[in-house]
Amino acid sequence: MRDGGEHLKADYRAINPQARVPALELDDGTILTQSPAILEWIEETHPEPPLLPADPILRAHVRAVAAIVACDIHPVNNLGVLKYLRGQLGHDQETVNRWYRHWIEEGFRAIETLVEGEPFCFGDRPSLADVALVPQVYNARRFDVPLDPFPNITRIDAACAALKAFVDAGPESTAQQI
Repeated sequence: MRDGGEHLKADYRAINPQARVPALELDDGTILTQSPAILEWIEETHPEPPLLPADPILRAHVRAVAAIVACDIHPVNNLGVLKYLRGQLGHDQETVNRWYRHWIEEGFRAIETLVEGEPFCFGDRPSLADVALVPQVYNARRFDVPLDPFPNITRIDAACAALKAFVDAGPESTAQQI
């Protein structure tokens, strides 16, 4: 939803009553919502290339990094929260930006120490952790979060940016369906 606000309209609420993005419509008309559920569906129905490593301990590490993004960073920084901070709570834009930067930096400090692979979060292929992390790096840049303290994260982001799948999934891509 690139134009902004389409997800709040009745047509989209009929697809996703929570009025959040993303929603994925399957070929049979089934609608899936919430990024973690969609990504797990992709992993289960399209296992090659895998988003999760075979080793159960490494799988847990990958899931932990993805969860830092999905549970700790993204929920407090989504557009609905930011609008609420500005609107109902009356905070100015700089205060909202400080809020945003705080939660990104908090999560990135943890992720920076947890990733243990190269060139991606956990080795030589992207995982669920990389898929979760890259959009937050994009958002960090939008909100002027200094990335110098996070060399692992910026290296991982650069490695992902070299892959067509990540480029096609990016917000500027025309390959996305809206």
